[in-house]
Amino acid sequence: MAEPESLRCSSARNRGGVQRVEGKLRASVEKGDYYEAHQMYRTLFFRYMSQGKHAEARELMYNGALLFFSYNQQNSAADLSMLVLEVLEKSDTKVEDEMLECLAKLFSLMDPNSPERVAFVSRALKWSTGGSSKLGHPKFHQLLAVILWKEQNYSESRYHFLHSSDGEGCAQMLVEYSSSRGYRTEVDMFVAQAVLQFLCLKNKSSASVVFSTYTDKHPSIEKGPPFVQPLLNFIWFLLLAVDGGKLTVFTVLCEQYQPSLKRDPMYNEYLDRIGQLFFGVPPKQSPSYGGLLVLLFKQISPDGELERSGTARASPLELELRSSETVEDRHH
Repeated sequence: MAEPESLRCSSARNRGGVQRVEGKLRASVEKGDYYEAHQMYRTLFFRYMSQGKHAEARELMYNGALLFFSYNQQNSAADLSMLVLEVLEKSDTKVEDEMLECLAKLFSLMDPNSPERVAFVSRALKWSTGGSSKLGHPKFHQLLAVILWKEQNYSESRYHFLHSSDGEGCAQMLVEYSSSRGYRTEVDMFVAQAVLQFLCLKNKSSASVVFSTYTDKHPSIEKGPPFVQPLLNFIWFLLLAVDGGKLTVFTVLCEQYQPSLKRDPMYNEYLDRIGQLFFGVPPKQSPSYGGLLVLLFKQISPDGELERSGTARASPLELELRSSETVEDRHH
């Protein structure tokens, strides 16, 4: 079998010793001795780690994972992928684009339905922010979003786009999502939800880009503004109001478009948060807001990561209201 694609994740000076052992390990895999080869990879991993050879261990596990993936040995490949993360966590490896691309490559090769993939991406996101409470490096989120988009896993792709800075990519994905999975009457709701959530994440620039790109490229939206759909006009005015920062404009806008905003009960919750962030509105101390927080924390699994959903149109969508809160995607 041809050698799998390899992103060399360490400098050339580390290649000599690694290449020699890789030849023997590859021979074992090619003969079908998968278990023996897997155990040898693990033995070498712990040997390199005990010697402080982090770069060698990382590269050997990475290329070993690619090799096992090429032979459809998912369990062994996933195990070595986790060892790549262990090296990163225990060494002082800097978070750079090359390493994020390596991790995204491993993620793309994993079985989309495997629990190992969930565990892998959870640890990888945490490493990408230096172990902080943040939700992951924007570049890594963008790479994951594109992979999930190609897999037509639109709801999880949207989640990762929200935590990236790629408003244009998010809009193009949403056009495809709306056209292939949504109703024609919902064409405005796909982008409205995304814009409101970007604004709740204080990402005003991506909110504007996703709106302009989506409305320009969607085949079912006539050129505007103004638009035929009142909800699109509301979002357009809202983005202008956010730039202006005038509370009276925001208040009148929300009042005038209440019929459109009632189409999704989450819209007014998002707008409450947007009012706080951009217009100085004090937080509500109402039962409904407290109820929302209860709902948010119910959507967080014990380790603080996003729970998976088994339904195609009801996957929960994590949304950072402060630093680690989540909002359920109620659109569908």
